[in-house]
Formats: sequence, C-alpha cells, structure tokens
Amino acid sequence: MATKVEKCGIKREKGWLYFLDKNGNVARAKMVRGRKKGKQKQEVLVRCGVKRQDGYLYFIDKQGDVAMTKMARK
Repeated sequence: MATKVEKCGIKREKGWLYFLDKNGNVARAKMVRGRKKGKQKQEVLVRCGVKRQDGYLYFIDKQGDVAMTKMARK
C-alpha cells in the first residue's frame, strides 16, 4: 500500500513520462519511440523538494500526487 508524500494534482497528458528528478521535484519528458536517439530535455512541473529515504520507491500516483511504497527486496 502506498503512502502519499506530497499533493501536487498533476494532470497527465499522453506521450509524456512523469517522474521525480534527483532534486525531488516532479518533472516530465517526452517519450521516445523507434529510431529517435539522444537525451530528451526534461521540464520541471512542480518544485516539491521531496527528501527520499533508502528502501522506498517514489512515484506519481493516479491522482497526480507523489507517493511512496516500500521496495520488495530480498
């Protein structure tokens, strides 16, 4: 079960990948398919500044908020 960390309320659009960048902010990048190569430019949507804890997975949930769950590792 996931726990909400930060309420952002992001509206998702098709063709974009939403993620937390290394600074803990919500960002997005255009999804690349096929022959397109190279690094895609990312854009920061919300500056959250989420502090990450070891052993947890952080993601954007269906409501557009930042959530975390314990990683299943052996």
